[in-house]
Parts: sequence; structure tokens; C-alpha cells
Amino acid sequence: MEMQTEPTTAQHAVAANLSMVTRLIDIASERAERADRPCLVAVSKRQPDDRINAALDAGHRVFGENRVQEAQQRWSERRAMHDDLRLHLIGALQTNKAAEAVALFDVIEVIDRPKLARALAAEMQKANRQLDCYIQVNTGEEAQKSGVMPDDLDTLLDICRGECRLRITGLMCIPPVEEEPAMHFALLRSMAERHGLAELSMGMSGDFEDAIALGATSVRVGSAIFGARDTV
Repeated sequence: MEMQTEPTTAQHAVAANLSMVTRLIDIASERAERADRPCLVAVSKRQPDDRINAALDAGHRVFGENRVQEAQQRWSERRAMHDDLRLHLIGALQTNKAAEAVALFDVIEVIDRPKLARALAAEMQKANRQLDCYIQVNTGEEAQKSGVMPDDLDTLLDICRGECRLRITGLMCIPPVEEEPAMHFALLRSMAERHGLAELSMGMSGDFEDAIALGATSVRVGSAIFGARDTV
């Protein structure tokens, strides 16, 4: 018979933090007079197993990961135990990892170039698996950051929808840390509206309430739920 163990302090904290963040999302949605409630994507990258399990035990089922290999190690077995799990890839993706990404994730948020779009389209066709996809926009036009430049969005979207026949449902952005995020959220929303895209992935632990006010349909929250990440 398996011994039952008491939840750790960290596990209690994760459950309490999830409840708090969920409440803040509700308040921000009410303040913005929104009928819809944004999806909370719990960013689990580099988090220890006990904190991930605490979130699952609390009933949360939507998670975001940055690295394909790390996500495979963390979620392959857990997927078998939770058939309602939904995984978002929110970190830069190399084309040689496209097959693994298509096999594991439910949403790919980081399409930012035609080569990646073509690789994902080919792997989805092979796997007979069509995923929801977002295009990541580099709204701050930062050279060191992933994402298509705003002026190139139209061309990339045409390739994704036409040649690749990907199911592009939304846009994603990560604003520059030194700039006011609201202007980047507003820019992303205007781009999505122009192209008839319903989903907006924007807002993290420090600014998700502002993102909700500006139309986010999902927010990516890590440290506010799990605490500081492992540094490895």
C-alpha cells in the first residue's frame, strides 16, 4: 500500500498562488467589462516536480513550456494520467524539433518565420494532427528576440494560411522589459483585429492584468504561481 504524504510548504503555496492569480484574472476581466475569461497558461519551465504536481492536484490543466526536450521529460507520462491536459509551446522552436513539438503540444505559439511554418506544416501532415498555432510578433523590434517584425507579419501570415494551410488562430508577443507593455499589447490587438484573429497570448506575471484590459485571451504566468525557477 502506497504511503500518503503530507503536502509540502511549496505545494501549499502553489495551490494558494493559483487561487490568487485566478481571482485577479476574474477581477481584471470584470473591470474591463469582459464577458469572456482569459485562459491561464501556467508557465512550468524549469520548475521542480513537486510544484508541477501541486498545480495538477489543484485542478489546473493548461501549461506552457519553452523547450521541447524538457517538456517531453516532464509531460510524456503525465499526459497519460491527465487526458484533459493542454500544453502550449511558448519558447523559440528550431525546425529540427518540429516533429517532437507536433507530437507533444496542443498549441504552438511561436511561429516567426516561413521555414518554421513549412516544417510544422509538413510534420502535422505526417502525423495527421492539426494544431492551433499563433504567430509570435516582435513588437519591440528587438534584434535578440524571436518573433516576426511587425512589417513582415502580413507576408508570414499569407504563407501560413495559404501555402502551409496552418490553423493560425492568434498572435503572441513578449514586450521589451524596459518599455510600457500596454502599448505593445494594444499594437498586437490591432494586428489581430486587422487579420480576423481571435486569440491574443500576452501578459505575464508582472503585467497580465494590463494585458487582460487590452484583450488578452490567454496569459502566461509562471513565477506568480510557482515562485522562482530553478537556475539550471
